[in-house]
Amino acid sequence: MDNKNPLSFTAEIKIIGINPFVFVPEAYLSYLFEQAGKEKGKIPVRIKIDGHEFKQTLVKYAGAWRLYLNTPMRKTAGKEVGAKALFEIELDNEDRTITVHPKFLEALTKNIVAKAIFDQQPPYLQLEIIRYINHLKTEESIDRNVKKAIQFLLGKERFIGREGIKSSTNAND
Repeated sequence: MDNKNPLSFTAEIKIIGINPFVFVPEAYLSYLFEQAGKEKGKIPVRIKIDGHEFKQTLVKYAGAWRLYLNTPMRKTAGKEVGAKALFEIELDNEDRTITVHPKFLEALTKNIVAKAIFDQQPPYLQLEIIRYINHLKTEESIDRNVKKAIQFLLGKERFIGREGIKSSTNAND
């Protein structure tokens, strides 16, 4: 961690809804905002929880900046909601761009209606679809799920645990 970075801090793991998180002290926030050159939007960070390193994104929700802690992070660090842990945070400048799988890109190119619907979706849903397809291992499962994704966009099939998208573009099908 950088010498300019504030000292580590101890925080209690809290929960909002079903999402465990910690509040980040103002000194850390000021440091991260300065490093990131912004005070809005998502801020990619590298964190340590009791010495265990992870990548995460610092986000503002319900008026407060929160560092969310997923299950693998908490399991690795041996921490649950209500426990206190030692945290260190550093801006992560590593590129986190996720590219669209070539087969999914080709399928979108061939189906302009599905492409238009995909482009209208919120970024979190686009990313969820892209990540899902990118993490598939076999060509067979990629091919099968690319077809499912297109049908999902057209409102004709379930995919990633969701009903097909209802869109004015495909309402008349």
